[in-house]
Amino acid sequence: MRAGLPRDPAQWIALALSLAALLAGAWLLRRGRSPAAAPRGVAVAAALGLAAALISAAYVAVYLRGGPRIIDATSYWLEARAMAAGHLAWPLGEPEASVLGRFLVRSDAAGDAARRGAAEVAVIFPPGYPALLALGFLAGAPLAVGPLLAAALTVATYDLAARFAEGAPASAGSGARIPLAPLLAALFSALCAALRYHTADTMSHGLAALCFTVALASARRALDEAPAAAAAAPRWWRDPAVRAAALAGVAAGWLAATRPPSALALAAALLVALLPERPPGTAAAGARDGDAAPRPSPRLGRLAAALAIGAVPGLALLAAHQRAATGAFASSQSAYYAVSDGPPGCFRYGFGEGVGCLFEHGDFVRHNLAEGYGFLAAAGTTLRRLKLHLVDALNAEPLALLVIAGAAIAFRRPRSRALALAPLLQIAAYAPFYFDGNYPGGGARFFADVLPVEHALAALACAAIAERAGSPAARGGLAGRLRALFPAPFVPAALFAAALPLAGFALRAGFDHAALRDREGGLPMFDPAAVARAGVARGLVFVDTDHGFNLGFDPAAGDVAVLRYRGDAIDRMAWEARGRPPAYRYGFAIPDGGGLASVSIAPLAFDAAPPREALIEGESLWPPRAQRGAWAAPEHAGGTCASGGRLLAVHAAASGEAVVRVGLPAPWLRGARISPRVAVSGDGAGEVILAVDGAPIHVWRVEPAAPGAPAAPLACVELPPHPIPEDAVGIELSIARANARQHGKLRRNARDGTRDGTRDEARAAAPTAANAAQIRVEAAAERAPGSPGGPAAGDLFALDAVAVAGGNSVDR
Repeated sequence: MRAGLPRDPAQWIALALSLAALLAGAWLLRRGRSPAAAPRGVAVAAALGLAAALISAAYVAVYLRGGPRIIDATSYWLEARAMAAGHLAWPLGEPEASVLGRFLVRSDAAGDAARRGAAEVAVIFPPGYPALLALGFLAGAPLAVGPLLAAALTVATYDLAARFAEGAPASAGSGARIPLAPLLAALFSALCAALRYHTADTMSHGLAALCFTVALASARRALDEAPAAAAAAPRWWRDPAVRAAALAGVAAGWLAATRPPSALALAAALLVALLPERPPGTAAAGARDGDAAPRPSPRLGRLAAALAIGAVPGLALLAAHQRAATGAFASSQSAYYAVSDGPPGCFRYGFGEGVGCLFEHGDFVRHNLAEGYGFLAAAGTTLRRLKLHLVDALNAEPLALLVIAGAAIAFRRPRSRALALAPLLQIAAYAPFYFDGNYPGGGARFFADVLPVEHALAALACAAIAERAGSPAARGGLAGRLRALFPAPFVPAALFAAALPLAGFALRAGFDHAALRDREGGLPMFDPAAVARAGVARGLVFVDTDHGFNLGFDPAAGDVAVLRYRGDAIDRMAWEARGRPPAYRYGFAIPDGGGLASVSIAPLAFDAAPPREALIEGESLWPPRAQRGAWAAPEHAGGTCASGGRLLAVHAAASGEAVVRVGLPAPWLRGARISPRVAVSGDGAGEVILAVDGAPIHVWRVEPAAPGAPAAPLACVELPPHPIPEDAVGIELSIARANARQHGKLRRNARDGTRDGTRDEARAAAPTAANAAQIRVEAAAERAPGSPGGPAAGDLFALDAVAVAGGNSVDR
């Protein structure tokens, strides 16, 4: 946590504005002046919405420096671009490794993708926000979506506070005089730095917050409109209460398609708002003598039905995306982590052992979830979120006391009780998810969806303080001047309220947003303007970061295509597959010790004639096609025999079968001879199985070191070559780690001279003895010695690379 005097121009500006607001408010109080009439709701909401949009637009330029920065934000960017081109999932061509990577899930939509060419790829995140962002792509201004959301969110926050205030509500669009709380709520929304980030970067929380706010406000409006509608008895399609309930349903359904756990919190909040209310249009009617409460009326059922029907479009979009991404109505995120991370079942919503993925969140899991995700771990994760969230609402931790005070006030009022409980319900909804998701600038982002509710609560507290200061019991001094100005001290109150979050940003939150600005090179990792300035009008641009790929790749064909740079034969294959156009490499170099990254674009040359031998790095084949009892992860192995200083390590999850299956680019391997190269250390051993069109045709078995023999820190074993049939369509390698029982069997096989395998009972279709090769680790280690360092500590069995001799070029 950083706090102190400003060090950033934006912080100094905020401090100057805060001091100016305080001085102006004090001057107005001293002179005893205030506007002759209270401002109109529509003018206040529109002005503050415009201010929020302008600040969010400035945030894009000043803090994001022109584009999405967080990996999740770049993934949403790619997903929206695909949806703008008409794809929930798009066809995945060969070589797949040029596209597949982080947060992308592969599906075989038509069954056997290898034979039907039906493999597709999709971004794993829910589609609600990308569907909106896609409209920005269609309009040619995707980064304008965030500021527009900021304006809508400020107006919606105003409406939320007005709807849940005591007395007759005044909507943001009405011309009636407004109470103080809605004005302050909208002001807090416009000056909230966390919301300015979430409506600048292409993250889903800005839309989620808008959906949460609109759903609550519209449900409250439906209840307010219901008595008059019941008396008039209009047709259901003309009933304003039904229309408001349907709007609440649309917002709730879209929230489910954007952030499903937040939709659970919203559903509970809506129940709190709806169920305790006396049924609309009735007094005690409908209650029998002795009943504690009236029975639900048919009109309340009509509102619930309208809400449910309104939720259908969002839920249908979510289901369509899950179907496109997984080939079934299953979770796309769970499907992705099932093949890209581990241990098996690590990514789930709930508690227990094995929760926590060791590749994506390894440091976090090892530090915080050593004993699984139980009560204590969940409490720790929630407390860490809350600690960071204290700064989110009003830009400084002490100001969060206003939210707490407002929640206490709202809870005592039946009309606003749902507002008091909504933040608690949001906290509870994310408690079963193990990763805290916090980062500077974005704050405790899982709680950002209820920031408008917290602004309404803080506004209630400020309005209560003003009312108490203006009561007859308060005499003299500042309180007396406030009392003299009531009931319309809008300008002084607004100025004092604005000074709080402005000072909070200057002295506290601004440091977090500066850290966000300067992280990871301080720039978006792909800039199409830089490509244009380099004179690249057509061809391939290879990028070596996940962020850069997400920002540059377009599923729709264009003159310039962006692909992943692998640094091996995959790059040449991608170049051949696309007709051998001009190729370039986009370099994004972050200086040692941090600082602004440098961007370079250099030509990338490939030989016209295909090489007689080529190498496919093992880490290029991540994520795998499937995992059983194991997981694979790219790992650094610098200073060892590992090719390129990296490898694809296979980790066994339990004592049973541990197999990882990876795909190879079949069009270039037909007729070739391939030689897998594995890396082992300690007691690592296992086998590599070659399968063509789903049938195993060869197995390489790697024996463990002989008992008592000194083991090399890391031994690289090049397995004997094996030919690929000319008519192969699908080619895969299964890398299986041997467990303790299989170690003993491998040693007995070596001693007895047999080749009967290690899992005969589990592999009826395994290759015969004539199609198997068994390798002793020690003999190969002498040919490829490793050196200390890298992943050599402990047992290791990994795919280092696949050597390819012969094979096809794109011409054949």
